[in-house]
Amino acid sequence: MSNAPKDHAATAPAPNFIRNIVEADLAAGKHAQRRWAGHPGPAAEHAGAPLDAAKIRTRFPPEPNGYLHFGHAKSILLNFGLAQQYGGRCHLRFDDTNPEKEEQEYVDSIVDAVKWLGCSWEHTAASDKDTDETNLYYASNYFDWMAQFAEYLIQAGHAYVDSQNAEEMRATRGTLTQPGSDSPYRARGVEENLDLFRRMRAGEFADGAHILRAKIDMASPNINLRDPAIYRIRHATHHNTGDKWCVYPMYTFAHPIEDALENITHSICTLEFEAQRPFYEWLLERLAEGGLLQRPLPQQIEFSRLNLTYVVLSKRKLIQLVEDKHVEGWDDPRMPTLVGARRRGYPAAGFRLFAERIGVSKSDSLIDYVVFEDAIREVLNESAERRIAVLDPLKLVITNYPEGQSEECFAPNHPLKPELGKRAMPFGRELWIEREDFMEEPSKGYHRLYPGNMARLRYGYVVKCTGCEKDADGRVTAVLCEYLPETKSGTPGSDSVKVKGNLHWVSAAHAYAADVRLYDRLFAVPAPGARREGDAPDLERDYLEDINPASKQTIVAQLEPSLKNAGAEERFQFERHGYFVADRVDSQPGAPVFNRTVTLKDSWSAKPAK
Repeated sequence: MSNAPKDHAATAPAPNFIRNIVEADLAAGKHAQRRWAGHPGPAAEHAGAPLDAAKIRTRFPPEPNGYLHFGHAKSILLNFGLAQQYGGRCHLRFDDTNPEKEEQEYVDSIVDAVKWLGCSWEHTAASDKDTDETNLYYASNYFDWMAQFAEYLIQAGHAYVDSQNAEEMRATRGTLTQPGSDSPYRARGVEENLDLFRRMRAGEFADGAHILRAKIDMASPNINLRDPAIYRIRHATHHNTGDKWCVYPMYTFAHPIEDALENITHSICTLEFEAQRPFYEWLLERLAEGGLLQRPLPQQIEFSRLNLTYVVLSKRKLIQLVEDKHVEGWDDPRMPTLVGARRRGYPAAGFRLFAERIGVSKSDSLIDYVVFEDAIREVLNESAERRIAVLDPLKLVITNYPEGQSEECFAPNHPLKPELGKRAMPFGRELWIEREDFMEEPSKGYHRLYPGNMARLRYGYVVKCTGCEKDADGRVTAVLCEYLPETKSGTPGSDSVKVKGNLHWVSAAHAYAADVRLYDRLFAVPAPGARREGDAPDLERDYLEDINPASKQTIVAQLEPSLKNAGAEERFQFERHGYFVADRVDSQPGAPVFNRTVTLKDSWSAKPAK
């Protein structure tokens, strides 16, 4: 990989249609009259407040029921990036409306992941017209308002309590081509509906006994407008509200209300929510008509989700990978989770560069994993200091170098950043080199060590190979060389002897023997589980069959001694090999374990398709 510096900021950003929408809204002053009480709330809370100092408000609203993955990173960076670019705020909101699947563990993990990506929901006031804000919110803190809004819909004739069971409701819903039919309970009066809903809240009924539905149109061509459920009974303990509630809002009801309470201007989500937008807009209009929400209302905008080759992002599949022990947990460096990515050594800046390059559109597309890895390499090439590691060690003995003697050679910490200085590397009679850097019978074009040939020990001396030693099985155990004392790198006349081979090495007496994990792509094919040419018509492939058996190899490598002091998450380029990181979990002071983040060059594009 080239060491030439690159200006990430100068890279032309890929198209982003949402930026166009935001800029048009700002130019038209669409949101200029919004008021903000300094905290979320219904219209009455904001009515007497100052104009909102934030020109736009976006949000990242994860449900705390799992670990974030690469697709979430795209959404995080999009929402926080737009807010930063256009003088706005981005909220981190936990959509914790399902008490049966949510845990504090996931809340903590999500907070850490968003911070790790370099995003902040904190805002410090820049003037007296501004306010300090900590825009970290929980949907569960809005349950009182949501219940009030549900009662308003009942009183306005826009909602009713349905006492059908789930099977009966499915039978009356209709299909994509046939209309649904009214529930026998649709004509219940306002007083009865209000009484039943309040008794649902009081805990009088078992789970599933009743459900609150919006009253819209059972004949609508959009199946999502056929009286969707908006509240259900669930006797479950909630991670935030405890046992206060036994009725919980459905996601499709809660989500638009959360946006409106928080003054969100642009509610950005992936394309699978496009069919839900009519209900999103219907609900907000009904509540605004009743004076419960201020205008202008949030605008839902959909974009295509992230699709990467060699990766699965389905929650079901990720859970299976973990539970069936195909990987070693959610933070396994091969997993496409953000905790896994961090442990792998992927820098957050690499995600930001990748997101900027792929852009935002409404069209589904499959992004080659090479694009992601190239962004990672580019960031690491500029930021990672260089070190020497011998991954497949073979002893080299310099027979004319005095026994017991050692000296220092000096290597730059970064070829592009001389201000980072140089480091000393001990040099002695016995060294470790890569096994591939010696051939007893060289192939054509081989310029490294073989009997009679000379090569340079990088940052050290030129050596001439005089032979080798073997064990009883004929395996080479040591390479024998003589060094040329006048050729030490950095000294006058060091380049007087011209050689083509340049080898890396570490002193055998000083090397740090470390566990190194060579991680690669978890799957061996671009589309795990997809049918392939020549498959029988009735063949169904299992994506697990496409797991790459070589996705993790653990070796003991010989490293230059300075690496023994590497701290957890410290990243390096191991020269000639790739980028590595000290594992954030298994590294100990004075005993780091290294994970390969990515190779120096893409080695997959040239592989034949399977």
